[in-house]
Amino acid sequence: MNVEIALRDRTYEVALGEGVRHEVFDFIRESCPRAKAVVVVTSASLRAQPWFDFVHEARVPVIEVPEGESAKNFSALEALCEELAQHTLSRDDVVVSVGGGAITDMVGFAAAVYLRGIEVVHVATSLVGQVDAAIGGKTAIDLAAGKNLVGAFHQPLRVFCDFETLASLPERERLSGMGEIAKCWLLEGRDVRSLKATSLAQLIEMSVALKATIVGEDEFESGRRALLNYGHTLAHAIEALALARDADELRHGEAVAIGLGYAARLAHALGRVDAGVVVGHDEVLDMLGLHRNVPRDLDTMDIVRAMGHDKKAHHDLTFVLAGAHGFEVVAGVDPETVARVLESFRGEA
Repeated sequence: MNVEIALRDRTYEVALGEGVRHEVFDFIRESCPRAKAVVVVTSASLRAQPWFDFVHEARVPVIEVPEGESAKNFSALEALCEELAQHTLSRDDVVVSVGGGAITDMVGFAAAVYLRGIEVVHVATSLVGQVDAAIGGKTAIDLAAGKNLVGAFHQPLRVFCDFETLASLPERERLSGMGEIAKCWLLEGRDVRSLKATSLAQLIEMSVALKATIVGEDEFESGRRALLNYGHTLAHAIEALALARDADELRHGEAVAIGLGYAARLAHALGRVDAGVVVGHDEVLDMLGLHRNVPRDLDTMDIVRAMGHDKKAHHDLTFVLAGAHGFEVVAGVDPETVARVLESFRGEA
């Protein structure tokens, strides 16, 4: 199936299903008749996967970037742009990212800034990439101060989410993707009782459809699109702090799951929701196999300070929180309350 993302200036599609990766280069030939070159960007581990056959068939050059979050920095970005230049890509040509959220973030940003913008196609191979990162045109790299602080909006020509690539995911990567799916399930207000009977394909389709609708309404995150950051204020803070110690300590979706549990408790502490909302969040996270444990050796006040670097913030602490009228961005949350709820949340582990 294809999900349409209707923007103000143009529309593109997210292709979902088994084997859709084999449609990538036919799509580029049809959509970009002036393109003389196509370059694929991926990591060494993904290039070794059996499903990478679709690139071998097309006989296009492949550039390898570092694995995972370690690709999202200025040195990796510079190296990639230098290689794009060596392949003499012009503004009519196309770069194809093949990978999870880290690769689509970084390659999308490279496509946004190389020659002031060239076309990019994303082949999302991880669950996080398929349900979130590759869709909607948000591209970024990280700084020591925080996640995704340098980036640009750069919409892809199309996104391909091939369910066959998910079969090779390690269990931890699959669970990481479930963090973003949990976010979408909670934003949609779906009944936890129906979650068990929902297939992975249906969960992906639900998440993509929600993101497509929101991005179509608010491409540049000036309003409703910020709701897609639900759980991310704490998530990005602990992810950045953990990343500074060990690139593999905490995955994005793992951090999001923790952030969702915390956001429900913060909303309750602020009197925005009753205790039933906290219980409902915990039930969804438990059913998807997600834990809610903040890394024990991260200092609470270090986390609170890191949350102040969140992109939604304006020199304050800002969260997406549930409330009587649904989810909304709440600015100026008292730091003492944030720290107290975080300490209580950590004490539950």
